[in-house]
Amino acid sequence: MTVSEQRDLIVAKLRRGEQIRQAGYREKALKLFPHVCGRCTRDFEGKKLRELTVHHKDHDHHNNPPDGSNWELLCLYCHDHEHTRGVQEARSKDDPSDRQDRPSLAHSPFAALDDQLKEPK
Repeated sequence: MTVSEQRDLIVAKLRRGEQIRQAGYREKALKLFPHVCGRCTRDFEGKKLRELTVHHKDHDHHNNPPDGSNWELLCLYCHDHEHTRGVQEARSKDDPSDRQDRPSLAHSPFAALDDQLKEPK
């Protein structure tokens, strides 16, 4: 078996394990909580239920108490916003000269746009 094949096998095994773990706490969360997004309060049922995700309040995916005290159900959009909120806030406070040395994935062309649109005093 080549190194590439070994790597692919390991990655596939890790992904399966992660899916199993996520399915376990997601199913528990769906039994514990009403099918409503904890932020936008949208209701989910039927096929739309797949758009409801489990958010770990402390951002530790290994902290899964059986009472669900570390979970909240969020829709895909609110969950995505929750995980990008701190990143965008940090970007908007940076000096433009600091941003040039960052990797391309951290670049946001609209970061600090509100500062750029303000009228000069």
